[in-house]
Amino acid sequence: MDRAALADFLRRHRAGLRPGDVGLPDGPRRRTAGLRREEVAALAVMSTDYYTRLEQQRGPQPSEQMLASLARALRLGSEERDYLFRCAGRNAPASGPVSEHVAPALLRVLDRLHDSPALILTVLGETLVQNDMARALFGDHTHHTGLARSEVFRWFTDPDARRMYPPDDRPRQSRAQVATLRAALAMLGPRSRAGELVGVLSERSPEFAALWELHEVGRRFADHKTLLHPELGELEVDCQALFTEDRSQALLVLTAAPRSETERRLELLRVIGSEQFSAG
Repeated sequence: MDRAALADFLRRHRAGLRPGDVGLPDGPRRRTAGLRREEVAALAVMSTDYYTRLEQQRGPQPSEQMLASLARALRLGSEERDYLFRCAGRNAPASGPVSEHVAPALLRVLDRLHDSPALILTVLGETLVQNDMARALFGDHTHHTGLARSEVFRWFTDPDARRMYPPDDRPRQSRAQVATLRAALAMLGPRSRAGELVGVLSERSPEFAALWELHEVGRRFADHKTLLHPELGELEVDCQALFTEDRSQALLVLTAAPRSETERRLELLRVIGSEQFSAG
């Protein structure tokens, strides 16, 4: 671990970012350029003390998960991320179609979406990052581990994953989930995590096994759907997707028709957030 190189790299990239670059308000005039340490720490979901020690060359060796969070917080490109890992004495993540590193271009768009739920997913339906609106609407999906990180896995193994969809729409959603996984399998190959998902779900879910035999293929993100929120009730939203060039990641944005009841309810969600609902 090259502590000096790591500290210098972090300081320089922090100084090169403005609050608006990462979706934060500019606020009052700052004495120095760049983000504050506590802002980077918050974006990376770590303590300010831990991040400060890294910049001061006295922190412990960061884990790969922590480095991935820092790369995302600092909006690093793939080569910059790999350099960060090497400075910390870690192997750079293997490059491949399913990357944990969020495309900076998608992050820049996500940073500017404050009034609509938005999230970034991998080709396997794994949530990499959510904005506050999406977290308030769906809950935090970034904490899942293993195969449960995949939305299609949760859909067929966890009844709670279907609660936000009306019962009469769930069969359509099931077919869409299977068709999306088949498209991912074609992209990644049978020895990938997509192949593992197919094998496990075929054994655990008769519904999945039956739908898999239909051989439907497709990636359905652009959609009009009704969601059932426990406090807000029915929400009619349009879902649109922006893909990376290799289509390995997608930014999903949910919007409501102008002046609709759903738009009013989403505005309430934006103002109040999930914590107040939970407290109530």
